[in-house]
Amino acid sequence: MTQRGRATRPTGPSGRPRRSDGPRGADRGGAPRGDLAARRTRLREVIEPVVTAAGYDLEDLSVSRAGRRHVVRVIVDADGGINLDAVADVSRAVSAALDTAEEAAGDIVAGEYQLEVSSPGVDRPLTLPRHWRRNVGRLVKVTVRGEAGDRQLTGRVTAADDERVELESDAGRVTHAYAELGPGRVQVEFSRLDDEDLGDDTDIDDDDEDLEDEER
Repeated sequence: MTQRGRATRPTGPSGRPRRSDGPRGADRGGAPRGDLAARRTRLREVIEPVVTAAGYDLEDLSVSRAGRRHVVRVIVDADGGINLDAVADVSRAVSAALDTAEEAAGDIVAGEYQLEVSSPGVDRPLTLPRHWRRNVGRLVKVTVRGEAGDRQLTGRVTAADDERVELESDAGRVTHAYAELGPGRVQVEFSRLDDEDLGDDTDIDDDDEDLEDEER
């Protein structure tokens, strides 16, 4: 995860003064300071094109308060995952885009804020086809909806496309359309050792780094 911030006073290379012109209680762009939904909308309009142009998906965007400042959290991902260098590149591009947007139309987030850009952790729910596709091979727990009621299914994702996912459990392989499923949850397997991961030390180190990236 990379972080960039804006403070009320310059704090070094990543800090800059907060703008104080414009009506009190509102951003210069017109959104009330307490209207987080409006801020999220403006932020998405600025951030999503930057993330997409870099070849990644904007998985989540949130704005929350942490004491006297706001925290802007941006979650990005891609097929094959995203490493720390790529996250840092996206963070710099997003920060530059926010600077440009604020210079043109006023503060998007009033006051101090911290920008955090990271990749999804293993606790992120699987809600879109691309989420399932990117977790082929992982053990997942999901609610299956049916006429007889909902039931819990734990199985390994063996295949996924734009319409359905195939899961392998103790009862065998089953295929479900996404409309039949609730959000999936990846199950962390501490004791599972894949034969393909035991070839040499380099492969194991790479896997460890991938796991650390997902947990950030």
